[in-house]
Amino acid sequence: MHICVLGQGYVGLPLAVRAAEAGHTVTGYEPDRARCEALAAGSSYVEDIGDDRLQAVLGSDTYYASSDPQDLKGFDVAVITVPTPLTDRAPDLSCVRDAGRVLAEWIEPGATVVLESTTHPGTTRDVLVPLLEEGSGLVAGRDFHVGFSPERIDPGNADWRLENTPKIVAGLTEGCLERVKAFYDTVTDVTVPASGLEEAELAKVFENTYRHVNIALVNELSRMAHTLGVDVWHTLELAATKPFGFTKFLPGPGVGGHCLPIDPVYLSHHVKARHGQTFRLIELAQDINESQPDYVVRRLQDALSRRFRRSVHGARILALGATYKPGTSDARQSPAVEVIDRLRQMGADVTVVDPYLPVGQGSCREIPFGPATAASVGDFDAVVLLTPHGEFDLVRLAAEASYVLDTRGVMAAEPHIERL
Repeated sequence: MHICVLGQGYVGLPLAVRAAEAGHTVTGYEPDRARCEALAAGSSYVEDIGDDRLQAVLGSDTYYASSDPQDLKGFDVAVITVPTPLTDRAPDLSCVRDAGRVLAEWIEPGATVVLESTTHPGTTRDVLVPLLEEGSGLVAGRDFHVGFSPERIDPGNADWRLENTPKIVAGLTEGCLERVKAFYDTVTDVTVPASGLEEAELAKVFENTYRHVNIALVNELSRMAHTLGVDVWHTLELAATKPFGFTKFLPGPGVGGHCLPIDPVYLSHHVKARHGQTFRLIELAQDINESQPDYVVRRLQDALSRRFRRSVHGARILALGATYKPGTSDARQSPAVEVIDRLRQMGADVTVVDPYLPVGQGSCREIPFGPATAASVGDFDAVVLLTPHGEFDLVRLAAEASYVLDTRGVMAAEPHIERL
């Protein structure tokens, strides 16, 4: 089939490459011309897709990146994987609407359109379908097919990839569902049919809301345990020995990436705007997780005052990690960056090291930290471990640092090492 994937980011590019590897002819539509040029040259900016995989599908003429809408003509299946950010703390569907308008012109009878972008229940039916029908002059569910299939991409996860992660599929009608499922059956190992569009849309935002709320719970537990003088990390290890009814979540400096800081807000905002009801648990979790970077700064401030009788202002601080999780270059909504920015606003001299980010991105500076570096960790007044990348030499860090605040609980507690 001729497959068009609109948006060639961390969701769209893996889908496009996988579809090309499955034998489809794929057009990766990306309005950003610089991105298109990079893709055409065989250079991937999405870490889950190596240059070798991209170059293979380019070489077999099964994949083509384009910023020209005319290349959407004649598609069998088009998948929308554009961003759905927050603007002024409200859902922003402008990219979805733009993609729908661009796509509508090229819909032919029998074609299938699928939305993968995360959003609130009702978006596919109430927002996307009217745009497709108006622009095409055709009727969804009768002349062409429409579906929703939430993305479940976890950047940097080598175990659960696009092809082996169960894929929820939904359709406007039973016929639509059959077409959507038939496509995804060619690119994923397992498809999970949903009874309706709204159920699939809600499942996606609930998956991330579940994590968001539980992370908020352990973050607040961590604060309370610190006040009580209790080791929260050992407490969580003890609780995790229960073989039923408990899932282990860990504290940290906050939540980051596209999903957790944003997706639950889509759900709570939609419920409040449409029905005037407040999703109180989501809003409370949001408050807790958004305040976590400030809590990290306060802990560091207290430690400097208590141990060294000095303030954050003028202190030399080494911040390790700026991405939102280990093993990835994804710094979107990263709480580590918020911690770094707050420390600098307070007058701290912060050196940031992250092997996954280029200099200048995510507040990074070019100071390596590894077994071979000659830089002395002991030159810093404090180290705050924000993202525990595997490249960091934690043994050396424990031996040389004057003080470490470990926000991820990956180091053993010692007199000079505190865990959040």
